[in-house]
Amino acid sequence: MAIGYVALVLHAHLPFVRHPESDYVLEEEWLFEAITETYIPLLRVFEGLKQDGIDFKLTMSLTPTLISMLQDPLLQKRYDEHLAQLEELVAKEIEHNTYNGHIRYLAQHYADELSKARAYWERYNGNLVTAFAEYLDSNHLDIITCGATHGYLPLMKMYPQAVWAQIKVAVEHYEQTFGQKPRGIWIPECAYYEGLERILADAGLRYFITDGHGILYARPRPRFGTYAPIFTETGVAAFGRDHESSQQVWSSEVGYPGDPVYREFFKDLGWEAEYDYIKPYIMPNGQRKNTGIKYHKITGRGCDLGDKQLYDPYWAREKAAEHAGNFQFNRERQVEYLYGVMQRPPIVVSPYDAELFGHWWYEGPWFLDFLFRKSWHDQDTYQMTHLSDYLQAHPTQQVCRPSQSSWGFKGFHEYWLNETNSWIYPHLHKAAERAIELSTYEPQDELQWRALNQAARELLLAQSSDWAFIMRTGTMVPYAVRRTRSHLMRFNKLYEEIKSGKIDAGWLEKVETLDNIFPKIDYRVYRPL
Repeated sequence: MAIGYVALVLHAHLPFVRHPESDYVLEEEWLFEAITETYIPLLRVFEGLKQDGIDFKLTMSLTPTLISMLQDPLLQKRYDEHLAQLEELVAKEIEHNTYNGHIRYLAQHYADELSKARAYWERYNGNLVTAFAEYLDSNHLDIITCGATHGYLPLMKMYPQAVWAQIKVAVEHYEQTFGQKPRGIWIPECAYYEGLERILADAGLRYFITDGHGILYARPRPRFGTYAPIFTETGVAAFGRDHESSQQVWSSEVGYPGDPVYREFFKDLGWEAEYDYIKPYIMPNGQRKNTGIKYHKITGRGCDLGDKQLYDPYWAREKAAEHAGNFQFNRERQVEYLYGVMQRPPIVVSPYDAELFGHWWYEGPWFLDFLFRKSWHDQDTYQMTHLSDYLQAHPTQQVCRPSQSSWGFKGFHEYWLNETNSWIYPHLHKAAERAIELSTYEPQDELQWRALNQAARELLLAQSSDWAFIMRTGTMVPYAVRRTRSHLMRFNKLYEEIKSGKIDAGWLEKVETLDNIFPKIDYRVYRPL
């Protein structure tokens, strides 16, 4: 009999990067890379585990923005073209390196992987949400939701209607997608503030995930720390992140992804091939970019990019198996110790960004595959579970009030509110006030109804925490600024036109085409609670 539980939680999220107004926008490739390197490899792992009779359990968020993009016909068509271009490049690389044995071996490896991705993509007619739904229906996956556009909820708590809109729209979108209500939510950036649980309860959610210190500093202090969920006074459960298991995978200093055998992320063919050769496969304006074809391994800490040795997926896979065994061993010892102290089965909750597995850490899906197999066959100390199954089996927990927290820098809100991005919040707050005002309007005709709903979409898109995050990291800042400003300007133009009763029908139709997320949204979601 197992004496504890291990619950992996993967947060699959990308901001809404869809640009029908242009033939090519680099940011759309965030989605294309994640499909090739993370989502399809994960689905292939799930398929293999299920075929081999391994009853794996995993909690996984699919955010509304990601689901919307995965189901969008335009982006599906563009991904198909992106994949075809990659296949062409790899075939060219195989031919080009006929007399360079190791590079040809690696190019053939990529050709095989792309062929499998192509087969999977075509099997589901380009709609991977259907594939994920199959594992939800079989109870292997507990798919949970998130904020509608990943809005940073503690920084909009002065407008409860705005928080409600983020949650309610997400829950309704999930139900429209999967035919059932979500049981849990990954609150954006794991950012909790006191009182949020009441909104989650009103939306019908059963649990949420926050950072470890949100549980450790709850009132009263939880007897079992992060190794058991707590119930808030509303009955909604809160699970806290386990620091030890998270660090083993996340940390750039001591985590598994930094092993010298693994593939080097920052050395890519798009930057290293001769310009005339690679030009058809980079940006149309001639700027170089990552292609995803990488031939080198990390090699050593502090090693200059020019000194990297060639990668070998055979030995990398062996290392992934070794690391999965180490992770299993550490969880066994951790669970044994905790059980001895707690005198009840502990649960170790290990949340990660899904895109870590495959995109950033190429061997990540192999690691997960080995971990589930080893946990199933090689030990009986802990049981792999997802959070809904755990709550169903353990309906009695301590009642506490979680502490305000996030999983960002210093554990609070500094990463999303600082000198680089603080300028956005007065504008977002004013827009929230206006959305609440508009929510009481009764439309006079279909045109006004469409304008009111589009205004709600624009505010939600402007509120995405990704824009503030990008401004803080210093990468792709002009894009994040442009997205924030464009959504706010569209919202304000709609507001003025609705107020004046003079709606530009042609412009509204254009904006509806550009920002077509949440087709069934109801602007009245912003009405006073």
